[in-house]
Amino acid sequence: MSQDDKSSFLDRIGNAAFLAVIRLAKLLPYEQRIPAVGWLFANLLAPIAGWRGRVRDNLALARPDLSADEVTELTRAVPNNAGRSVAEIYSGEEFTRRIHQTEPLDGPGLPALEEAFENHRPVIIACAHFGNYDAMRAALAGRGYPVGALYRPMNNEAFNQHYIPAIHAIAEPLFPRGRAGLTSMLRFLKGGGWLALGFDQYDRHSPELRYFDLPSRTVLTPAELALRYDALLVPVHAIRQPDGLSFQVHVGDPIPHSEPQEMMQALNDDLEMLVRRHMGQWFWVHRRWK
Repeated sequence: MSQDDKSSFLDRIGNAAFLAVIRLAKLLPYEQRIPAVGWLFANLLAPIAGWRGRVRDNLALARPDLSADEVTELTRAVPNNAGRSVAEIYSGEEFTRRIHQTEPLDGPGLPALEEAFENHRPVIIACAHFGNYDAMRAALAGRGYPVGALYRPMNNEAFNQHYIPAIHAIAEPLFPRGRAGLTSMLRFLKGGGWLALGFDQYDRHSPELRYFDLPSRTVLTPAELALRYDALLVPVHAIRQPDGLSFQVHVGDPIPHSEPQEMMQALNDDLEMLVRRHMGQWFWVHRRWK
């Protein structure tokens, strides 16, 4: 068996296992399904995938003040939140209906969003791997806002066959990374669309800014697009509530237009404040510092 055939075989096995879990979970009522998948991620997937070690390593860098018990708790809370988010994505209509019914949007930047909508002004929504990113998309779409997003197709092609339709069902439009997706995305933005862009992953081609007072290369794209298209730049994050099922979608203060690095540093600072308040909801598995 060639290396490509072996990779394809392992992809199919992994995809089949994932679908089996999701299908079993869907036999449960929503209120039980979401925490059940969170438990599976925290107790089965995280140890196998090495997530707990990555969480510990990142916390040792960014939060060396935490106690051993606090770190242990976060090695479970982080994958639990990730598992809940996956279960919510694959709960489709149930998930979006709950978001639309609760009207969870609030925060000091909400009036600026409403003004941009009335004036057909483009908006760059700066978001992160925090809480549930798709809850944010669902909440904005539920208000009738024209929110689109850029996404990266998974390397596992079998997984994409169900993952991409699942995220499309929550809100549209979506633009895949690549030349065609980029062209469509820019056309959408020029026409007054709103574009959700992540900024919280390490990018080796980007300048070194600060995050948790550590050097971390941060993309400038959200700020650069905001300047190029005179778009509002605003941080929006979906904060999972104590019941583990509902969300508060917080719209932060718009970032004033200035130099791109200054704008992105402001977003890093804003996200850090939020993460410090909800440590278990940011995806500490990412290799943010290298």
